[in-house]
Amino acid sequence: MIVMIADEQVLSAQQICQNCLMADHSGLPRWHGDQLGCGKALQKSTPRQATVYKCQMGFNVTQID
Repeated sequence: MIVMIADEQVLSAQQICQNCLMADHSGLPRWHGDQLGCGKALQKSTPRQATVYKCQMGFNVTQID
């Protein structure tokens, strides 16, 4: 599941990304393998932590299971 992190809230990527020009045809962020194509990594992932990205719209984005 892809989620957006804003302050102390976790939001659905579908709520946020559907209006973004960088989103894919289904209104979700563009993932290439295990990397976000429409943002930059803020930190390296570790086995215990997911990578957090900053998207073009300014949201923190991560992929969780």
